[in-house]
Amino acid sequence: MRQIRPHKKASQDWHPADIKAALEKAGWTLRRLAAHHNVAPTGVKYALRGRCLPAERRIADALGVHPMTIWPSRYNADGSRLLLRAASTYRRKATTVRAHVNGKLKRAA
Repeated sequence: MRQIRPHKKASQDWHPADIKAALEKAGWTLRRLAAHHNVAPTGVKYALRGRCLPAERRIADALGVHPMTIWPSRYNADGSRLLLRAASTYRRKATTVRAHVNGKLKRAA
């Protein structure tokens, strides 16, 4: 029986080497792109491995595409940016509440 290999999903992000190759084809390097925008080369390079919206936009503009085309996992289906974490993870941990009662610090009920 013949096995069918799974194709690369369209929703996967471009590999960093693919992004660099596309930039080269467009006449850019990461270093030249950073110099063009007056930012450190590491600032542009960070978008290849992490989330950095300004750097993602610079790379996408150099390639003439929307950043969602390069990094679909970082965007919703409507093109809006995904949040890093759910808002509930930013809540503070419950702590003991204390209050001043008659000039003394006491644990509140």
